[in-house]
Amino acid sequence: MTLPAPAEVLPHRAPFLLLDEVTELRLGEGAVGRWHLSGEEEFFTGHFPGRPTLPGVLMLESIAQLGAYAVLSDARHAGKLPLFGGVDRARFRRQVVPGDTLTLEITLGRMSARAGRGAGRALVDGEVACEAEVLFVFADAAG
Repeated sequence: MTLPAPAEVLPHRAPFLLLDEVTELRLGEGAVGRWHLSGEEEFFTGHFPGRPTLPGVLMLESIAQLGAYAVLSDARHAGKLPLFGGVDRARFRRQVVPGDTLTLEITLGRMSARAGRGAGRALVDGEVACEAEVLFVFADAAG
């Protein structure tokens, strides 16, 4: 089964779509995806000159986008927009540099009609780069 491209599910667009592909989707449970870092991304220019490093907050955002993909793929949440409600237990374990591919994982936790949570990680070559719990609240997708 071929999964829809992230841009077909998420409202995010370049330059803020931080998810290139979803490789696994378990409805109501979670997902796995990837973000390929070419090194051409604008943020590498200033973070940091001479030693480009992916900002940790963008790793968190990529995990959250995968979570949003998993949530929005469930028909029960049609017409909703999951927005960040918080981040707990965030830890950054290794530097991520141009040329790396982040393998993203999210496991959805408790969900209600108004909010939900998930536990996610970003890995490079099987090594954890970032892990966190993300909380989100639902807003209506139409303004």
